[in-house]
Amino acid sequence: MVAPAGVLLVVFFFVPVALGFALSFTDARLISPKPLEFVGLDNFQRLLDDPVFWASLRNTLLFAAVIVPAQSGFALLLALLVNVKMRGTNLFRTLYFVPVVTSIVVVSILWRFMYQPDGLVNSMLHWMTGNVVHIDWLNDTSTALPAIMFMSAWQAVGFHMVIWLAGLQTIPGELYEAAEIDGAGRWHTFRYITWPGLRNTRTFILVTITIAALSLFTQIHVMTGGGPLDATSTVVFQAVRVGYQQQQTAYASTISLVFFLLVLTVSLIQRWLTRERSA
Repeated sequence: MVAPAGVLLVVFFFVPVALGFALSFTDARLISPKPLEFVGLDNFQRLLDDPVFWASLRNTLLFAAVIVPAQSGFALLLALLVNVKMRGTNLFRTLYFVPVVTSIVVVSILWRFMYQPDGLVNSMLHWMTGNVVHIDWLNDTSTALPAIMFMSAWQAVGFHMVIWLAGLQTIPGELYEAAEIDGAGRWHTFRYITWPGLRNTRTFILVTITIAALSLFTQIHVMTGGGPLDATSTVVFQAVRVGYQQQQTAYASTISLVFFLLVLTVSLIQRWLTRERSA
């Protein structure tokens, strides 16, 4: 029964990881007449001296640090709002979920047009401020990454709202009835019943949002191409650009290996922080 899963795991996980690890110690290129040679730690030394890598790493960590709490918190708020029995609730759930089932490439293209100097976002700002505010969102180093953060949170918040909603509906209603009889307010009900009841759900959401944030690529590729001045470049985007556009397979493997270790470390820390503690 486990044989097919084991084969898939070996073929699509262990083999690529082992191959990437091996290539990071060579001078392999995507297309080259020369046979690859062992170069030791040269690619890792180059990585330490590469300012684009450090800028990409900083952007990746900043994106994750903002997106994880903002997106999970907003999704929880939406889930609490739609977790009521009233007319129109299903309509709001559907509207919030529509961006999730839309291709991220299509969403990125639409938002790229909306962020243009004469796009919808600036038109709304002009109307609200009387033509005072004028921002070139994706071509300004101070606004490009925050603009992508906002779009990314908007696109994915519906998915995590559904996960939060599923977790909310597993909490027994008797607990809320008992809290109401005891005269507990909304805050105390949330703190002592809802939040503890969402323990497993929030662990799942925390891990999935973090991994998705650290692997940011499509929005960058479609909306900014890593610019302006590498202000939106991320680790995954740099690995793909170096590996395919510049054909430096060995260096791209080195970046990917470091990224793998980064995600593994963050996941282990999250797992340790969210572990079940014995009383």
